Amino acid sequence: MTDFRQKALDYHAKPTPGKISIELTKPAENAADLALAYSPGVAEPCREIAANPEEAYNYTAKGNLVAVISNGTAVLGLGNLGALASKPVMEGKALLFKRFAHLDAIDIEVKHRTTEEFINTVANIADTFGGINLEDIKAPECFEIEQELIKRCKVPIFHDDQHGTAIVTAAGMLNALEIQGKDIRDVIIVCMGAGAAAVACMELLIKCGAQRERIYMLDRKGVIHTRREDLTEHKKLFANNTDRRTLEDALQGADVFVGVSGPDVLPPEALKLMNNNPVVFACSNPDPEIKPELAHAARDDLIMATGRSDYPNQVNNVLCFPFVFRGALDVRASVINDEMKVAAVNAIREIAKQAVPEEVIKASGADKLEFGRDYIIPKPMDPRLLKRVAKAVAVAAVETGVSRIDLPDGYMD
Repeated sequence: MTDFRQKALDYHAKPTPGKISIELTKPAENAADLALAYSPGVAEPCREIAANPEEAYNYTAKGNLVAVISNGTAVLGLGNLGALASKPVMEGKALLFKRFAHLDAIDIEVKHRTTEEFINTVANIADTFGGINLEDIKAPECFEIEQELIKRCKVPIFHDDQHGTAIVTAAGMLNALEIQGKDIRDVIIVCMGAGAAAVACMELLIKCGAQRERIYMLDRKGVIHTRREDLTEHKKLFANNTDRRTLEDALQGADVFVGVSGPDVLPPEALKLMNNNPVVFACSNPDPEIKPELAHAARDDLIMATGRSDYPNQVNNVLCFPFVFRGALDVRASVINDEMKVAAVNAIREIAKQAVPEEVIKASGADKLEFGRDYIIPKPMDPRLLKRVAKAVAVAAVETGVSRIDLPDGYMD
């Protein structure tokens, strides 16, 4: 672990500090180039944009530019480290946007005293970008921030900790249930955690067919039920009219466990309370709610997923967010709506059912990858994700009327 820590620090520090830089897309070699790039030539696109703001997509990098914005109040699993300490994570997101979807991204870390100040700051700079990725903002403020920015901004706002996690979780979950011979409309789901990711995951699963009354959500005080008086507005959406109070109560006969909480909170013996052929998503990172070795030792009929790359079935947001933004920006979407999220879910899950390219198998270090218990979701390096997910999202944006332009001819063919 000490060696890995030093490798991580060296990676970020050497030979150049940080993970991103700016590159030029136009020549700037002589006086003629500079006259076009800056004064006096730059005045011409300025006039065009002043007359029609949509021309910013034609004359600037706006249409391929994403802002990755955080206040540092929920950095990874480390908590409230502050805005500046979140910068390595935000640079990392920018790296992933470029690597997987050829999108330029710039990180912005915001210090503020109130939620309203943060909202105003982001809203006031939003037009600079084609889209905004909110990141590592704690609940419940993240809900208010995203909802208010969606109202005030003309570009898509996407809190990846909520919706990216939800999209990848839903894709893997639907495939796992299919393999286990279960219908999402019939299953009992236990969700350990009640923060932003948990709420978004359950809401998207409901949009995919899960029944709200068959979901038991737990926070630090146990099952969220209708007789509790300490619930936030978002927790109230999952207040179940039940006598179940503990995790063990909730797991009795359950088909699905989704963990977005913390390490080692699911005892192996509690798994034995679940229904036949259960699905367990233990997504706390870096340490899951239950270690896969312990889970498989307790049950030989389960499908297991985690957030880690060193186990099968990694629930990883990189399967989703670069391609969702790619599709949204390519049709100049004003929002990322539920239909676009569900389209991403279906595109991701279908890729896992198809033959895996040899280069993906090699990059993953596996001998083979075949749809089944140990492969319910694609690998992050799968090149099919860009074309399939981006196109599905772009088509959904056009079909639901939130795009500013039609799908380009031959898009992602």
